[in-house]
Amino acid sequence: MLQVEKLVKNFDGFQAVADANLQVDQGQIAAVIGPNGAGKSTLFNLITGHLTASSGQITFKGQPITNLPPHQICRLGVSRSFQLINIFNRLTVFENIQAAVLAERGKSGMMFGFAAKMVVEETRQIIKQFGLTRFADTVCSNLSYGDQKVLEIAISFACRPELLLLDEPTAGMSPEETQKIVELVKTLSREHGVTILITEHDVDLVFDLAQKIMVLHQGRTLAQGLPEEIRQNKQVQEAYLGELNHARA
Repeated sequence: MLQVEKLVKNFDGFQAVADANLQVDQGQIAAVIGPNGAGKSTLFNLITGHLTASSGQITFKGQPITNLPPHQICRLGVSRSFQLINIFNRLTVFENIQAAVLAERGKSGMMFGFAAKMVVEETRQIIKQFGLTRFADTVCSNLSYGDQKVLEIAISFACRPELLLLDEPTAGMSPEETQKIVELVKTLSREHGVTILITEHDVDLVFDLAQKIMVLHQGRTLAQGLPEEIRQNKQVQEAYLGELNHARA
């Protein structure tokens, strides 16, 4: 479904992504891991069009999407959440999801007009699926951090993606909130057939959740494969996993 080949991103002489290669198959839960500053968020921004690549190629379902603007990539079926929560804080939960549904239908400019009445039931259904019914009329700035993260994923899902990118979805969460996100990701994959690509600092969570893992180190793809292959990879152990295991000891 997603193919990244020899992707490079330079910032005024600094190479944030040097040689990234990634393949994500339809229906997979895949993950990108690596040390801080490895280029994970930059890679996500390149895939979703929020940054332009210096060189390399990105294809989605066989179609080149390198350097397309974000709204075009979204309409092709790629959606994402951000490391820093990206919602309309002054709107309610209902209005946030409704806006996403309307945008997916090309009617975002009519949010407060007649079109808003057309997607009420669909909006309520998404709110229910994500366990946010009791917060439907709550202004988003009043939600807990964990519920805001759930809302952001719900907004991404409202765009009807085939591929959903989640950038550090459990960062800053309690163990209970983290487990809620894990179950949500599994449900989106299992019940809705969404292909999911995540970046995540919690390596234990990644090895429990992902079916395929790519390790990014200094902007380069160090390895990618099944979780057990990555765990046993000597280069990965030396560059990343060994360092983490030593810190835990």
